[in-house]
Amino acid sequence: MSTNVSSIKDKLFCGLQYLLPQHLLSRLGARLAESRIPWFKNFLIGIFIKKFQVDIDEACDQDLDAYSSFNDFFTRALKPNARPITDDANALTSPADGTISQCGDITQGQLIQAKGLSYLASDLIGDEAIALQFRHGKFITTYLSPRDYHRVHMPLSGTLLHSRYIPGKLFSVNTVTASLVPELFARNERLVCVFESQHGPFVLIMVGAMMVAGIESVWQGSYSPRKSLVCNHRDVHGNSSLRFDKGAEIGRFKFGSTVILLLSNQLRLEAKLEPGLNIQVGETVAMSLVDEVTDAS
Repeated sequence: MSTNVSSIKDKLFCGLQYLLPQHLLSRLGARLAESRIPWFKNFLIGIFIKKFQVDIDEACDQDLDAYSSFNDFFTRALKPNARPITDDANALTSPADGTISQCGDITQGQLIQAKGLSYLASDLIGDEAIALQFRHGKFITTYLSPRDYHRVHMPLSGTLLHSRYIPGKLFSVNTVTASLVPELFARNERLVCVFESQHGPFVLIMVGAMMVAGIESVWQGSYSPRKSLVCNHRDVHGNSSLRFDKGAEIGRFKFGSTVILLLSNQLRLEAKLEPGLNIQVGETVAMSLVDEVTDAS
């Protein structure tokens, strides 16, 4: 009986999101989160820390008065070495703190979203030619809850070839909506970043969601939720200033969301990876197969 009630609640929760003015609510949320009124932003931060049991001890600055707004706190920096990055050049590390929602093989260009649901890599990244490079590759989807650290870091040293902001819906991206909203990640707004590395190309996608006040990258600045159907494409091929070391910060979310990695078949996922696993920036999530073959020979 309780299972049926839970199922009905989940369906109502998802159904309501189809009806809500997603972009309007997110813009209103952004205004509140950017408020610089001291008592108000401290009030929001205090409630947030208590509700989500945020580990403030990890933050570089634990004084709430030091943050200019709620968003300033939400995208807070951590203490040096709070997220150690392995120096193994053959290891690919997690780009974000969060929970693995799905991972595994990309089969005939399709990624698993949830049990019984899949979607096309070409729809996710908006480019069939690039998607073909990962037709038989791997993927890792990481969900960032509100309490998680919300800066995104390089999983491998590499060069940014191009990035593309794709406007879209702003459905919530938790486990409930992922299991009930078809092609969720290919429908929501997202920033698609294509990189080249010594272990082949990889794509990092930052997916927006309900109440996310914006996605930021270090090379472009802020991308705010909008209804425009026009993609913001920036070709930065050959720009050596956009080469990043593994572990370098490349972007951030202004509320909980999702990071998806598309990897070439030159990499194998770590055996420990499975849905529900909590991971942090810097943890090894994949290893190079090419170097393993070389070493074995």
